[in-house]
Amino acid sequence: MTAELLEVTDLHAYIGSPKGVVRAVDGVSFDLRRGEALGVVGESGSGKSVMARAIMGLMPARSDRTGEILFKGRDLLGLSRKELQEIWGPQIAMVFQDPGRSLNPVVRIERQLTEGMRRHLGISRSEANTRALDLLKEVGVPDPEQRLRAYPHELSGGMRQRVMIAVALACEPDLLIADEPTTALDVTIQRQVLDLLRRVQTERGMSLMLISHDLHVVAGRTDRTAVMYAGRLAEIGESHEVFEDPRHRYTSALLGATPSIEHARHAPLNVISGSLPSPTDPPPGCRFAPRCAAASEACDSAQPAMLGVGVDHAVACLNPTNMREGELVGR
Repeated sequence: MTAELLEVTDLHAYIGSPKGVVRAVDGVSFDLRRGEALGVVGESGSGKSVMARAIMGLMPARSDRTGEILFKGRDLLGLSRKELQEIWGPQIAMVFQDPGRSLNPVVRIERQLTEGMRRHLGISRSEANTRALDLLKEVGVPDPEQRLRAYPHELSGGMRQRVMIAVALACEPDLLIADEPTTALDVTIQRQVLDLLRRVQTERGMSLMLISHDLHVVAGRTDRTAVMYAGRLAEIGESHEVFEDPRHRYTSALLGATPSIEHARHAPLNVISGSLPSPTDPPPGCRFAPRCAAASEACDSAQPAMLGVGVDHAVACLNPTNMREGELVGR
């Protein structure tokens, strides 16, 4: 058995639109190890959510996926919809951004929790109900017996997200993908949900992909962090290295634009000048070059390859920050 649970190689996910083909994910490669938590960060529009949906096989109409997505050695791109449905739940599960849209508004929580268990695990209704109660307790839902009889609109946003996490955990998946799971929640509830995800991931020994535009969300809660920009991978490495010693100019800019308690109250916040390139007509070279103060002519003409800058740290940049002599290693 290999250490890698998920291996993504040269993944492209293109979506048709009235303005042309959107190159939402454009040549992304990474792996996710068994029992590991991987954070995926980047600005809105960087391709994070589309990448997750491409892995799951939940792409919209008029879309196309190419590359290779090996899950337990099996290429997900070659599977039919029916075969994918057997994987969703017991092997890969997803927590979406908005639980209000993900939960069926006219179906009680009990049925939404137990349906998957009865189908995939082949257990009785009474056993599924017992497991549902245990799951609600595990994710911190108070008075679980009453919540099982409730409809989604009768729960707060934080409770709905906890129910969504319980639904995702119901069939004991090997991989949980959490796509912006705290977007609509207040700061206190955000922290509770994030701590919950990390705790259940560690206790169950499953792999976790935590997607967010907020660097604070993944800091301290993931083993490794991948930084995406305009559909491509800019940097990937152990989380403490990426945050403490960023090598890509975009990663450094993101960290520099993140407010901190040391920031003077009335001082202007740092911003990254410019905007993301057009997803239908991206520049031929480094996609961050138009916004990068250190860009050279070479950056405008060639897409940088992913280069190793450490044992488990790689960056796609022709002029990385904090470089030391002889450090770059081709990958």
